[in-house]
Amino acid sequence: MRPDLDRTFQALSDPTRRRVIERLRRRPERAGELSDALAMSPPAMSRHLRVLREAGLVRETALESDQRVRVYELEPEPFLALRRWLDEVESFWQTQLDAFRAHAEAPERRRHR
Repeated sequence: MRPDLDRTFQALSDPTRRRVIERLRRRPERAGELSDALAMSPPAMSRHLRVLREAGLVRETALESDQRVRVYELEPEPFLALRRWLDEVESFWQTQLDAFRAHAEAPERRRHR
């Protein structure tokens, strides 16, 4: 598997990080908003956000009005790469299922002749 996908799957393996992603799908949020919404301490949320950032799934920006406040939003590219990979897997299995269906239906056609 590709290293970028490995990092994506590893980051998404944690249910808390998946919940962060779900929230960020709606809109960018401040770190404090995320920790409040998920009932986590700021240091614990910071650790989860660091994992997501290092995996390239989210980006962090500072507010112009207050450089201490960090806002997080999704990075689309890793999710697009994940979607492409899933499409490849789905295509493989669809081809396999189509071949199986053709094989399974072949004897049935011979019996009806």
